Amino acid sequence: MAAIDVAPLSVSSSRVRPPFAQPAAGGWRSYLRLTTVLFSLVHLTALVGAVYYWSWGGVALALASYFVRMVIVTAGYHRYFSHRSFKTSRAFQFILALLAQTAGQKGVIWWASHHRWHHKHSDTPLDVHSAKLRGFFYSHVGWVLRSEWNGTDETLVKDLLRFPELRFLGRTGIEILPIALLGLAFLLIGGAHVFVWGFLVSSVLLWHGSFSINSLAHLFGRRAYETSDESRNSWALAIATTGEGWHNNHHHYPSAARQGFRWWQIDITYYVLCLLQRVGIVWDLRQPPAEIVHAGAARARFDTPARSATLNGA
Repeated sequence: MAAIDVAPLSVSSSRVRPPFAQPAAGGWRSYLRLTTVLFSLVHLTALVGAVYYWSWGGVALALASYFVRMVIVTAGYHRYFSHRSFKTSRAFQFILALLAQTAGQKGVIWWASHHRWHHKHSDTPLDVHSAKLRGFFYSHVGWVLRSEWNGTDETLVKDLLRFPELRFLGRTGIEILPIALLGLAFLLIGGAHVFVWGFLVSSVLLWHGSFSINSLAHLFGRRAYETSDESRNSWALAIATTGEGWHNNHHHYPSAARQGFRWWQIDITYYVLCLLQRVGIVWDLRQPPAEIVHAGAARARFDTPARSATLNGA
C-alpha cells in the first residue's frame, strides 16, 4: 500500500483572522437559518420516533450505532484528518473520510480547518467555540448553527487539499451524501424502527457527544497539565466519547494518536487504531513522549476514575 505522508502539523499564523471568522454578534436572529430548522427537525423526529417505536432493543441499537460512529468520528475527523496522528494508505484515507462524513459534521477538510484553528487560538477571542468566552450554548452548538464559520481557511489544510477526492467530498451538496446514504441504508435494511433508533437517535447522540468536547471538556474536569486554555480531563466524557474526554492531555500534546496517556485512562478509539495497526491498515501511531507522560503524572492522579467519575470542577 502507498503510504500517505503525515508530516508533523505546521500551520502558518500569519493570518490574523481566517475567512470564516466574523464577530459573534447578531442575537437570536442570527440562528434563523435553514441549518437550524433541519437540525431541530432531526431532534424532533428522533424524539417522536423514539416514543412511538419505543423498545429496549431500539435503545441498544442506538447505543451500539452511536459508539461505532463515535470511534469513526474521533479516529477520522479528529485524530487523522485534523492532527495526522497516524499513517494510512490513500485508499483507506478516502474510506475514513467517507465514513467520518456519515456523522453529518460537514467535509473532513472543513472540519480539520476549524479544529486546527481552534488549537491555535483555544479560549482566546479568535477561538471557534470558546466556552470560557462565549458560554456553554455557543460553544456546544450555537457556532454550528450560525453562518460565521461556514467557510474554510485553506492555509491551514494544504496537506488535505492535495487530494481531489477529499475536495470532492467537501463540495456543497456532496458533503451530506454520506449521512443521507447511511440513513437510507438503515431504512431499507430494518424499516422505520431501525431507522429511528439506529440512525436518527444515534445521530442526535453523536452530535451532542462530539459537541460536548468543545463545551463540557473546557468547563468541567481536572487538569493534568498547565495549558494556555481551559481544557480538562474527564473520565466520564472519555467513556462517552471513546477517549476524547482526556482533553487536557490532548491540548498539551495534540499530535498523539493516544489521548489517554496513563494506563487507566480508557481510550477506546486508540484501542481500535491499535487493532487496525496489527492488520496493517494503519501504521506509525504517534505516541506522547515519555517525559510528557511523566511530567503530568503527579497532577494526573486527580483524574483517576474514583475521583472523576462525575463531572466536577477543578
